[in-house]
Amino acid sequence: MRTVPAREADRADRDARRVPVRRLTVLYDAGCSLCRFLREWLGRQPQLVPLEFVPAGSAEACARLPGLDHRATLEEITVVGDAGQVYRGAAAWIVVLWALREHRPLAHRLSTPAGARIARAAVLSAAKWRQGQERGGVGWGGGVYRRGDGWTYDPFVGWTHHPPACADGHCATD
Repeated sequence: MRTVPAREADRADRDARRVPVRRLTVLYDAGCSLCRFLREWLGRQPQLVPLEFVPAGSAEACARLPGLDHRATLEEITVVGDAGQVYRGAAAWIVVLWALREHRPLAHRLSTPAGARIARAAVLSAAKWRQGQERGGVGWGGGVYRRGDGWTYDPFVGWTHHPPACADGHCATD
């Protein structure tokens, strides 16, 4: 009988071909409106693999998954399989889609090299949107551009700023 080194044995018990995924825990940011919306949408979808939703960074998440970096789960979507598999970012989205009956074919397409680029772009877009929401919805540094504030738009060069002239020699920015 052959003795298997500890590291090889550890890898073997997480081999996707040998260890079926029977349940996935989706850690989501409960403070993010997009994350809450997606959590509700995912919960309504017919599931081939049951999804459990746990707020990222919560006491429940820390108790259930003590070895996980819970601060990182608030920054990037994280999904944990029942055998200890950890998926982050685009891989997490793909495995969640794989768990859904109507979206498994899409998950298979996104798991290809070309599809992975699309999945990564979607995750980056969601992260950018979340970043804008964290700053009060003003991701570009302000509210709306107004002509009275000195903004003009030219379809060939875009937005330009020319501060209004100061009638009395004193400007609000002085």
